[in-house]
Amino acid sequence: MTHKDTQPVMIPVAVSARHVHLTQATIDRLFGANHTLRVHSPLSQPSQYAAQETVELVGPKGRLHGVRVIGPARSENQVELARTDEIALGLDAPLRVSGDLAGSPGLRMVGPRGEIELTEGAILARRHIHMTPADAACLGLRDGEVVEVGIEHSGRALIFGDVVVRVAPDYRMELHLDTDEANAAGLHGGEDSLLRTTRALARLHGRPAG
Repeated sequence: MTHKDTQPVMIPVAVSARHVHLTQATIDRLFGANHTLRVHSPLSQPSQYAAQETVELVGPKGRLHGVRVIGPARSENQVELARTDEIALGLDAPLRVSGDLAGSPGLRMVGPRGEIELTEGAILARRHIHMTPADAACLGLRDGEVVEVGIEHSGRALIFGDVVVRVAPDYRMELHLDTDEANAAGLHGGEDSLLRTTRALARLHGRPAG
């Protein structure tokens, strides 16, 4: 099943390296009381930014240094990893949509002013496309649907299945891949890479994420 307009749609690609989202209470614990995150660089999604602050992640088998905090503060702590990251840490993190943290493993997080033991929150983020309601209506898609997309870049063309559609008024059209997925397609962070949807965002039976 495809969108009625069979012309391919070009969408920007963002490569998402490992990072953490933190509550204000955790920010205070790691960086000091009443600490305010400092902007390192804005991200493409409105109001999101890479903070100057970084943390160390400690798992059963290893550590990852200099993991970027993404601002602003959130209502839950979330650690987003690639598969190679969880192997390095010795974790078995589930593949989840952002915010679906129940039953996910925890880890120790270390900052310059303190540390915290998280009981849950480490996930492998499912690849997804952000889009506005207008974008979704134009493409005949709904929030939570799962689609295929095709990457054409550097002679390493790939078709990614199981891509979740995320729709909200404040989103900007963009595909998010983790570093493992981007490496497989020959993409690099900071590039203005584009993807070509397979048959104009062919739906995988219109099935919901989950």
